[in-house]
Amino acid sequence: MTSRFVPARLADFARREVGVLTIVLAIAVALLAFLAIADEVMEGETGAFDETLLLALRVPTDTHDPLGPRWLEQAAGDVTALGSVTVLALITLAAVGFLFADGKPRTALLVIASVGGGTLLSTLLKLGYDRPRPDLVPHGVEVYTASFPSGHALGAAVVFLTLGGLLSWSQPRRRIKIYILSTAVLLTILVGVSRVYLGVHWPTDVLAGWTIGAAWALAWSGVALVLARRTRPAPPGEGPAG
Repeated sequence: MTSRFVPARLADFARREVGVLTIVLAIAVALLAFLAIADEVMEGETGAFDETLLLALRVPTDTHDPLGPRWLEQAAGDVTALGSVTVLALITLAAVGFLFADGKPRTALLVIASVGGGTLLSTLLKLGYDRPRPDLVPHGVEVYTASFPSGHALGAAVVFLTLGGLLSWSQPRRRIKIYILSTAVLLTILVGVSRVYLGVHWPTDVLAGWTIGAAWALAWSGVALVLARRTRPAPPGEGPAG
């Protein structure tokens, strides 16, 4: 009986090992990107890029007026709220409640650790870098913390990418997996873009938030993958006796 399951077992092992290595590589790339952006920001090398892109989203004759119709600015305000602490906390609580109700307490605790740790990471980075908010254009919404990295971009990446990864793993069909992950990435991008459009963040703040948030979400996805591999039951006929 054992020989029948060996090829499938080896293929599954190889697939999971490749998955872990891919996650590790992606984390390394994201961290290096964040460190490169942070280094350039601290040295003042991103000023021209930040100012050019920020002004490109404003009417040339009136920097108080973002490009586009009034409804677009209102929509940006709605979208940016998706990355707020309140909305992300509600989404996280809803997801955690569902996971506990579904009999998956370990996954629920993993989500709590990922989101809670990401929130703490954002606060510490803001305090450490202490970059002032853009003063080139008026702010479209109220802001109270430092600028680098963008907490909305970081938080959106942590919550949406973590939940997107967990949801996609439970789906056997590839097209469903792609849809879930694409939606998570799209929401993360929209939140970050809205912050620049509303003038409350420099573009490099958002890029840094995306990269470090993605690295954090990927790290916890790797933890989930390892835990899933260790707790997965053996196929029929492949127990200790086999």
